[in-house]
Amino acid sequence: MSEADADAADYRALAVAVEHPSHVFQVRTPFNHRSLDALCEAGVGLDVVSPSPIAPPVGPYSEYRHVPRTERWGRYRVHYPRFLYALPKSRFYHVSGNSMRRRLSSFVPETFETPHDVVHTCGVYLDGYGALDYCRDNDVPLVAMTHAGDLRNYDSFTDDVQARIRETIDYASRVLTVSDELAAVARRFAPASKVETVPIGEDPSKFPTDRREAIRRELGLDPDTKVLLYVGRFEAAKGVRELVAALNQLEREDVYLAAIGHDGDLRWWFVNELGEMHHGTHAFWRMDPVAVRRWHVAADLLVHPSHTEARPTVMYEAMAAETPILGTAVGGVPEMVADGETGILVPPRDADALADAIDALLDSPDGLRAMGERGHRRLLANDWTWARHAERVREIHRDVMAE
Repeated sequence: MSEADADAADYRALAVAVEHPSHVFQVRTPFNHRSLDALCEAGVGLDVVSPSPIAPPVGPYSEYRHVPRTERWGRYRVHYPRFLYALPKSRFYHVSGNSMRRRLSSFVPETFETPHDVVHTCGVYLDGYGALDYCRDNDVPLVAMTHAGDLRNYDSFTDDVQARIRETIDYASRVLTVSDELAAVARRFAPASKVETVPIGEDPSKFPTDRREAIRRELGLDPDTKVLLYVGRFEAAKGVRELVAALNQLEREDVYLAAIGHDGDLRWWFVNELGEMHHGTHAFWRMDPVAVRRWHVAADLLVHPSHTEARPTVMYEAMAAETPILGTAVGGVPEMVADGETGILVPPRDADALADAIDALLDSPDGLRAMGERGHRRLLANDWTWARHAERVREIHRDVMAE
């Protein structure tokens, strides 16, 4: 945000997001960037900090050394101060939180005009906990967003990490969740008055649905080919093993799977399995968001067989692209997908049910397009857009600043 924009802003907020894209990890947690960018567009003066782990000289995490000190993302500038991310996470996650908290308490006053009017974090832990000292020292309210991981995994954390999560929630003025199902989880830790559901969304104007046939030709797809789209991490929790097993059961020659991934420990296993299939398949890695949107428009069906979810961004994208959804009945997914109307939901970890659903859906192309159109209308009717998301967050910021 420019100085002129900052002067005209409604109020000044500090945003903290460990999980934020950089030029090294360009497609990491894009929903955090889109949320913050929407806040800027809505008139919030935003200073953004994305603490980055200190990189070892060699090894699988050495690429973190290429994360810049600062760079521009959309309407705002991101700062990437370093902190100690201790491994293994299962034993030392509390050490990482302590390091980030100390780093932010000095970095923020040194870097920005302070205090801010509100602190907005994209997670409870590490983000919210890392900002606690700055909030307390300057008597600034904290609004902490959660997309599931920190709260849903609470029982798997050590006592030290659990204590830090509770401390953060105790201080926070609001805990924002992306689904009603996750809000119920948050109420384990916070009074109901603190917890609010604020869905994320998508901008349908970015999806050129009127060019669907042209885009399919540009991608080299035969008109009779049934395109299945998978977008997500290549890992077991996203259901990629069940997806492979389901595809291997399909006795049809008209299927093509486009699998778009970013990270995940099953990457090479998944790629190898796809290579063995008799169906057409291709795995894409860390694809640009514009290209992902083209695949959404080209696809006949989004297949998202996760074991656990809050409200996945990829499903909002499919709805914006008028693409029907085959998902699993987990987390906040049933809040998004009207089963039998805008898509089909099957039990998680059930490859047979997944295969049967794919087969039945692909046998009814007209029914598929009708489902996709109804999903698009559902997105619009519920105002699941980034503009509405930013409007709700601004309302909550104003409320806590007035308390």
